[in-house]
Amino acid sequence: MQIGALGDIHGAFDTVQDIMARHEDVPLWLQVGDVASNDGEYFAPSRPLYWIKGNNEDFDVIAEALEGRPPAPTLHYLPNGGPHVVGPWRVAALGGTFAPSWYHTPAANLPPSRGRRVAGSSVKLGKSRDDKRRHFVRDEVIACKGLTQIDVFLTHEAPRPFHPAGRRIDAGKTVINEVLASMRPRLHLFGHHHEFTDSVRQGVRSVGLDVVTKSYLLIDVESFKCERLDT
Repeated sequence: MQIGALGDIHGAFDTVQDIMARHEDVPLWLQVGDVASNDGEYFAPSRPLYWIKGNNEDFDVIAEALEGRPPAPTLHYLPNGGPHVVGPWRVAALGGTFAPSWYHTPAANLPPSRGRRVAGSSVKLGKSRDDKRRHFVRDEVIACKGLTQIDVFLTHEAPRPFHPAGRRIDAGKTVINEVLASMRPRLHLFGHHHEFTDSVRQGVRSVGLDVVTKSYLLIDVESFKCERLDT
């Protein structure tokens, strides 16, 4: 049996539905954040999709999912930490982005966006980029470090070193490496940068996923062999 893995969606819902239709034998899919469209819309995938938060989401929708009201019955939100049982796997999550100025804040105290004026109208609360709920925090990192026997670790951010498009600046985050070193999952998947990479970090295979309009993965549930397919 194989399980699918998708990178950032950014509202490309028809593409996801097409991918799932091609693989009717794949019972469920993992996803590394940024599901929402630019208008903050979500969708009902044809197969169960287990997702973590990115940085471009409607965080009010995520708050409702945490309270047991998901945007769709087939969209299963994985809050940071774990372990989460996803099919035959134990999965851990560290969604969102790293911000030094907010890192030591309790997750419950991250302030939502107050909205901003754009072309004479107010952006809906939770859809503005200044919503601090888009970040992960130290307490969540510590919780992840304490997890063991994890099959798949999902993050939105990349580990270090990571040079998207060959740029000199390292866009990876040290805390991801720290969790990998402590947790030792069988596989790490991340997104955010819309670029496929396949490397080893702290002795763990770490795969960066393309945006879904470019490619996706199928993963064997026992061997963890990964097959990259063009969209």
